[in-house]
Formats: sequence, structure tokens, C-alpha cells
Amino acid sequence: MKRIVECVPNFSEGRDRTVIDAIAEAVKATAGVRLLNVEPDGDYHRSVFTFVGEPEAVVEAALVAAGEALSRIDMRRHTGGHPRMGAMDVVPFVPVAGVSMADCAACARDFGRRLAEREDLPVYLYEEAATNPRRKNLADVRAGQYEGLPEKLKDPDWKPDFGPDEFRPRSGAVIAGARKFLIAYNVNLATDDVSVANEIAFTLRESGRLKRDANGEKILGPDGKALRIPGRLKCVKGLGVPMPEKGIVQVSMNLTDFDVTPPHAAFEACREEAEKLGTRVTGSEVVGLVPEAALLPAGRFYLERDGRPPVEATAAELLERAVEGLGLSDLYPFEPAEKVVEHCIAAGPKNAEPDR
Repeated sequence: MKRIVECVPNFSEGRDRTVIDAIAEAVKATAGVRLLNVEPDGDYHRSVFTFVGEPEAVVEAALVAAGEALSRIDMRRHTGGHPRMGAMDVVPFVPVAGVSMADCAACARDFGRRLAEREDLPVYLYEEAATNPRRKNLADVRAGQYEGLPEKLKDPDWKPDFGPDEFRPRSGAVIAGARKFLIAYNVNLATDDVSVANEIAFTLRESGRLKRDANGEKILGPDGKALRIPGRLKCVKGLGVPMPEKGIVQVSMNLTDFDVTPPHAAFEACREEAEKLGTRVTGSEVVGLVPEAALLPAGRFYLERDGRPPVEATAAELLERAVEGLGLSDLYPFEPAEKVVEHCIAAGPKNAEPDR
């Protein structure tokens, strides 16, 4: 494949293997596409798929996956720990090789238009495919989530980019876009108190937290908008999420530009803030895939902390030290052949069973 686009659709189903496997089979049956990873999460009740291929083939795979998911997932019965707006919640297209961000935005628009026509669903565009600045940020588009969608669709400012401005109770709405490689990165805390995870998330994420007065009321600026205290880390979104099955909570983050804030910087910042709050980090996890380039600096960082010269280390040694330093096998084994993009592509096609 000379022109490679990655698609990372998120579905609001993380527990029913029948549904997850059916979506995976639909993707694998699409010519010209390689399914690299399927990662369900029962606590989030969400699955993240990753597949690659030429632009046209990737759009086709996203459409067949959507058809399978929409026929099987009923949002009226869905509850989970992760924000969501629909059965097929968010569908980002990411440039990997030989394609531009504009090419991926065109993929998102093509997918959104065809899906809306085929399924008669509201579809919004975000990030580099957004039609106006208010829709660039995924969190803004998804504000109110599925439960708030009926009212949102009544607002002319939130008319969908494609499809009807009518609520579809079974399927909700779909959000498609184009973006840089995003790392879904969660840090595990040795506590079950989600308020601790939220406190850390608010301190670290770029958007920070709302300014409040002594009575806890929001402080407004001259323009009438709520003032915010910026967070420590640039290009980071985050919130606290409970994991009752594990008896822990996580600081769940999206690292939207790992050149600005790499995983090890986010992990060490979480460690510092956790210690201030009387708890500790136990490890972390990557949801979906991660580029090798995002982990090698972590290997260098932890080797230097060990007093070892990283310039003498091979890429394999750096990767091994990164996995150890970040505690990436804390909850589930971290296998580079299944979790690192370049290793997955090099390994070739596989029977993509869900990792968990």
C-alpha cells in the first residue's frame, strides 16, 4: 500500500463478543483493508477498532462496519463510563503514508455523506473536517452526549452536517473527522475514588478547570463566559473514569499531539499529582494503537533516569524500557506486535480477535 490511511472508529459496545466479532468480520471482508487491532472495554462499554488501507478502501470498510454496528447496537439500553453520542460514536481518519490531512478530511466527508444517506442518521464533522470552528473540538460536538441529543438537534447552530436534524433513539448520531495521530492513554491509580482521578485530570488537561468563587459559583469574564484555570499539559484532554471491575480509577487522556506531550510526560505528571493527593499510579494502558515514535522517547527518558546512556540502546531496547517504565502491562499484557503501529503493519494480516 503506497497511500495509507488509518481509521479508528469507536463503537458503543464493549461487552457483547457477538457484536464485536461481527463488526470485525465485516471490516476484514473489505478488499484492500487490513484490520490491525480490536480493543473492547467492558467498563467503558466501548470498542476501538483500528484498520488501514488506501483511502477509498478505508471509507468502504468504515461504511460496512457502520452498517453492522447500527443493526446490532441499541443506544436506548446503553450505559458506560465513556462519553458517547451514538452506536458508532466517532470515526477519525488519520494520515499514515502518502496522504495529506486534506485527503483524510475528504474521506471523512465522503463517509459522512454516504452514511447519512444510507442510514438516515445525523452526522457531524469535527477536527480538520469541521465545517465551522465550533465543531473542531470533539468534546464540544459531543457535549450533552446521547441523552442531550434530542435538544441539541433542535438548535439551528447544531444542525448536522449530513442527514436529518431529527433524533434517532436507536442509533443516536455519528461524528466523523480527520486528525493527527491521537493516543488514547489511561493512567491507573491505586484508588477507587473517581474524584481523585478527576482532580488530577482537571489539573493536567490543557483546558484545565473552571474558576470558582468562595461559594463554588463559576466566575464569569467581561464577555459573560466562564473563566478557566489552564492545566499543566498542552495537547491533552482528560477526565476521571471508574473501572469497577478492576477496583481502580483511571485518568483517561487523549494525547492529541505526542510531539508536544508524549506519554511519559503525561505519566510522570500523573505520578506527581497522585502523590500530592495521597495515592500513587500503578501503571498505564494504551487504548488502540500507538506509533513507535511516541514510545522511544519514553525509553530514553527511563534509561537516563536509570543512569544508562540511551544513545547505546537499540530501538527494541528503548521500546522494552518504555513498556516497563510506563507500566503498560499493568492491566493487560502489552505486546508490540499488537499495539505498536509499525509492528502491526510489519506483522501482516491476522485474525483480529479482541484483546479484551
